[in-house]
Amino acid sequence: MDKKLLDILVCPVSKAPVEWNKETNELICRSSGLAYPVRDGIPVMLESEARTLTTDERLAK
Repeated sequence: MDKKLLDILVCPVSKAPVEWNKETNELICRSSGLAYPVRDGIPVMLESEARTLTTDERLAK
């Protein structure tokens, strides 16, 4: 994931910054508790496409 892109992307729900999770290929927003998929290198920043984080995922750093 491009560092410059990560610097400007925010969660569309909470407007909080997102973190790249290389293992799951997702952008994580702990504030809203959502994980947005990255498909073919393109972040899908739609709430309807995001999955809800588990409690453990929300608390992990």
